[in-house]
This record gives sequence, structure tokens and C-alpha cells, in this order.
Amino acid sequence: MDSNKKTARFAGILYLIIIVCAGFSEGYVRSNLILVPGDATATANNIMAFEWIFRIAFASDLIAFLSDIGMAVLLYVLLKPVSKTLSLMAAFFRLAQTAILGINLLNHFTPLLLLSGADYLTVFETDQLHALVMLFLNAHTYGYLISGVFFGLHCFVLGYLLFKSDYFPRIFGVLLIFASFGYLTDCFTNFLLPDYAAITEWLVVATAVIAELSFAFWLLLKGVNVQKWDARTSESAKTDINEIK
Repeated sequence: MDSNKKTARFAGILYLIIIVCAGFSEGYVRSNLILVPGDATATANNIMAFEWIFRIAFASDLIAFLSDIGMAVLLYVLLKPVSKTLSLMAAFFRLAQTAILGINLLNHFTPLLLLSGADYLTVFETDQLHALVMLFLNAHTYGYLISGVFFGLHCFVLGYLLFKSDYFPRIFGVLLIFASFGYLTDCFTNFLLPDYAAITEWLVVATAVIAELSFAFWLLLKGVNVQKWDARTSESAKTDINEIK
């Protein structure tokens, strides 16, 4: 198999790992199994009842974020024939998102420390500890939203690169640009107009899930059009040589 196809298919594997792991930890564990909006005690009780699953969600996020670093590199390699500058920009936006998410994991793990029963926590009443648990989980949610701004910009640049490339179907570029607006709209709505956040959340689901899943499966099953990638690479190399001259 051509090395470029291997690169694309490995990127597809990483993309699916990211979707599954992040979907499990954020979409299932924190959002549905653990967090009870407005009820700190119920949320704390859920963490204690499902502590092992809560810890697995933490590890699942770590796997997703490590995979994100690999994705940033592989997408740069695949798309640099279109534009080295924009490919690098897309990679940096994704890496910035990953760094924010990695630090934000502290907000996921801190509730476990608060509910650990350690001696130094006896200065807090039970209700206070539960309130702090809810505070850190809410902070984690907003950390996700902050990272979403960077990821939305990544999707916009990535979508443009895919649209301009000759070796990926242009539809993926269009879908990812729509997804980028979904991410950005949802994030800024949560910051500026939180009463309407429930509406924009569905906008992300409708755009991002379709765009990212379809692109991930294309990478995995089809990869890249090698002949067109080689032609675009040769064209890019000639342009670089002419610029040097």
C-alpha cells in the first residue's frame, strides 16, 4: 500500500478513536450518567456510585487527546501540498485545542479528590464539598467550550484545505466548514446568551457529527487519491523552487 494511503488510513483510525473516546467520556459519562444540572448532591452521589466509570472516562479522554496530537501531524502531512502555511495553521489550532482539553482534565479529576474523604477536607461541610464538585464539573464544561473555539477554527481551515485539494472529495470541505460555524456558534452562545445554549447544542450535533464521522470513515476506507496527491505535491515543489529563484 502506498505510504500516503497508509498515512490517511492511520489518520482515519485515530479520528475514530477520538470520536469514540471523547463521545464516551463527554457524551455519555459526564453529560448523562454523572452530571445532574442544578443538583450538587445527586451529582456527587453519582460520582461515588460510578467512580470506576468516572475514572475510565478520565483515561478515555487522555487517549482521545493523545490521538489528537497524532491527527494534527498526519493532517498536516496530507494537506501541506495544498498550502503549507494553512496546513500548519490548522495543526496549531488543533494542538491548542488539545492543550486546553488536557489542562481541563484537572476539572474532571478534582471532584474525585473532593469526595475522597481525605483528612484535610474535614474543614468542609458535606454540602460544601458537593457544591465544589458541581463547580469543578461546570468549569470543565466551560473548558470544553473554550477549546471548542479553537477546534471550530481548525475545522474551518481544514475544510478550506479539503475543498481546495484535488485528492479528497470537496463535500468534506463543505461539511467541515458548516461544522466550524456550528462549533463557534454553540461556544459563543454559551458565553454570551446561555439561555439559548440548548438550541445551538443541536446545531453542533447536526453538523459536526455528520462531517467528522463521514470524513473519518473516508480516511479509513478510501484514504487519499495517490495520483492526484503526487501531482499536487510536484506542483507545490515547483512553486517552492520558483519562489527560491
